[in-house]
Amino acid sequence: MSIQFKKGVLEMCVLMLLCKEDLYSYELVKSLDKYIKTADGTLYPLLRRLTSDGYLTTYLVESSEGPARKYFRLTEEGRIRAKSLKEEWLDFCSKINLFIEEIDKN
Repeated sequence: MSIQFKKGVLEMCVLMLLCKEDLYSYELVKSLDKYIKTADGTLYPLLRRLTSDGYLTTYLVESSEGPARKYFRLTEEGRIRAKSLKEEWLDFCSKINLFIEEIDKN
């Protein structure tokens, strides 16, 4: 899958994961990697942007395995953004699937 295509859906995927539960960055990477392989360093700038845009907040949790972990939590604006991106994605996929079906008929 192309890098540009992944970047286009990565924001939605991160927000959708955080709709379910708060996660720290390593957990986000591992959850995403099950479906979309992301390059090291791709996620961190996105998380910074989503936080500065007001879609995420952060908090620290002490860890017995090393330094405190920074967890990410969706704000109400983040939940609205996740819902909007999901609706746009589903609409887009539906239209592309129709397109492909039409092209395949010819």
